[in-house]
Amino acid sequence: MKILQLVKKAPGGLMVVPLLLGVLVNTFAPGALNIGGFTTNLWKTGATTLIAMFLFCNGAQINVKQAGQPVLKGVLLTFVKFLIGALLGVLLNKAFGPMGILGITPLALVGAVTNSNGGLYAALAGEFGDSTDVGAVSILSINDGPFLTMVAFGVSGLANIPALALVAAILPILIGCILGNLDEDLRKFLANGTTVAIPFFAFPLGAGLNLAQLASAGLPGVLLGFLCTVLTGFGGYLVMKLIKSEHPAAGAAIGTTAGNAVGTPAALAAADPNLAGIAAAATVQIAAAIIVTAILCPILVSWLNKLENGKSPAAA
Repeated sequence: MKILQLVKKAPGGLMVVPLLLGVLVNTFAPGALNIGGFTTNLWKTGATTLIAMFLFCNGAQINVKQAGQPVLKGVLLTFVKFLIGALLGVLLNKAFGPMGILGITPLALVGAVTNSNGGLYAALAGEFGDSTDVGAVSILSINDGPFLTMVAFGVSGLANIPALALVAAILPILIGCILGNLDEDLRKFLANGTTVAIPFFAFPLGAGLNLAQLASAGLPGVLLGFLCTVLTGFGGYLVMKLIKSEHPAAGAAIGTTAGNAVGTPAALAAADPNLAGIAAAATVQIAAAIIVTAILCPILVSWLNKLENGKSPAAA
């Protein structure tokens, strides 16, 4: 059976197929992943470790002569995510107030749009970009959590990033980069890890989600996810085109919502009690956006990649 070839035919298949399998298993047989031992470690709780290994291997592929590129790309993509999310939130609040429109509140909108899924970005950047695109995740980690949402809402009391958290996010890439530049054989040895690890961390990422979350959020949650992918995905793509990136389609990989963004409404409600009444609905909508963007973003990145390579996406 040509399983690998079949998986690769799907847009972002190495990421999407295992992720969806994880969602389905966690939805219909969640207990199967909680029996403990290696099974639980690999397919339920191992995503973070596997992503760290993936980043380490990608770090080894970064040439020090290109060291400025990952930083530049990370800063630009982070700025795009923040700017689009903050502007949309402010405009929605001014036009319709804190209750928003079509069931989407400014809290849910900013919480979903300003956060990106670092693991999914890194996987897509690894598949459709190069090591400099993947290296940008060390800067993108700034938007992982409620920080940028708090900034957008002007909640300055809790708007701070622990320095140690940033160091922890950058260290695997940095050490991999050092080793890869010290030893060319190590760089070649670790190159396979930039693709082999993807399906292994995609499944447990999916296993943290549930189809019931999507159903309970309804149309507002689906629409929220769609807006996040389209607006920030194309935003990331266009800014990479502006700097003449070799793989601009990889910039669209920011069109996602981070898994831990579901905790953003509660964090903001704790800081501003006026948001408590809409925090629950925003949480469910953001959960739906996580699933929707995880499905749509790889499709968008794959489509743009085919467009950039001169191949008609419709004919692919």
